[in-house]
Amino acid sequence: MRVLIVEDEPNLGRQLRSTLEGAGYAVDLATDGEDGHYLGSTENYDAVILDLGLPEVDGLTVLDRWRKEARKMPVLVLTARDSWSDKVAGLDAGADDYLAKPFQTEELIARLRALIRRSSGNASSELVAGDIRLDTRSGKVTKDGEPVKLTAQEYKLLSYLMHHKGKVVSRTELIEHIYDQDFDRDSNTIEVFVTRIRKKLGPDVITTIRGLGYSLEEPVS
Repeated sequence: MRVLIVEDEPNLGRQLRSTLEGAGYAVDLATDGEDGHYLGSTENYDAVILDLGLPEVDGLTVLDRWRKEARKMPVLVLTARDSWSDKVAGLDAGADDYLAKPFQTEELIARLRALIRRSSGNASSELVAGDIRLDTRSGKVTKDGEPVKLTAQEYKLLSYLMHHKGKVVSRTELIEHIYDQDFDRDSNTIEVFVTRIRKKLGPDVITTIRGLGYSLEEPVS
């Protein structure tokens, strides 16, 4: 899953980026509202963490512009402001959740997981496809109850497909959502990771839809 952080405080921005990357997310970081708006308007993110008190363009304006541009990614607003009016303003501008500073990173990650899960239509933190289970809280994957060890990139790819189970996902979409903006998009690593996942979880777990992409379907019993 790919996340955009828009935060002007350098230490907090670096800390959030490091924490989320450690939790398995691909992360882009913008340090002002102008750059944040541009990235959110031109790149595809599964969620955005947006500070309200930004230089150049404030967070509420950035959020309002995204929503007017029909950008639908879930947005978690961060702010040092604690008045109820600021909270209401953020939600009315199109925020999906709100977290006041200071906060615990564990809570931020939990809220982020929930936003991504709900936006893809999944109610539970455990994603299931036949005998395969992926726990988004622990990052563990099992098959028939037995743990399966995946690399970080294999996990990201499987997680994205399981969040969008039953849908055809193009190679381009996978690249956009599991890598940050600096990744070489001409790389063939998606095909490599799909092959590795099939070896670990079974040849039929991911279906190749020729000319369109990949799909993870619920097995027919």
